[in-house]
Amino acid sequence: MARKHSVTIRGHRTSFSIEDEFMAQLRTLAQRDGVSLARLVERIDAGRDDGENLSSALRLYVLRSLTNRGGGE
Repeated sequence: MARKHSVTIRGHRTSFSIEDEFMAQLRTLAQRDGVSLARLVERIDAGRDDGENLSSALRLYVLRSLTNRGGGE
């Protein structure tokens, strides 16, 4: 089930809906990179394609991160 989350990026609040499993992985990735969750979301937001919503961009980021690691091992 997707839950709504809010973060402040570039000085304004934004929200996204994402499943708990994706959220947990985003937190892990932020910690791995030594950045806050808000900073990671900001980076993902800045790199997303026009027309792609933030929730989808976050899920794809997690998927790509796991794929690049060889299936999340």
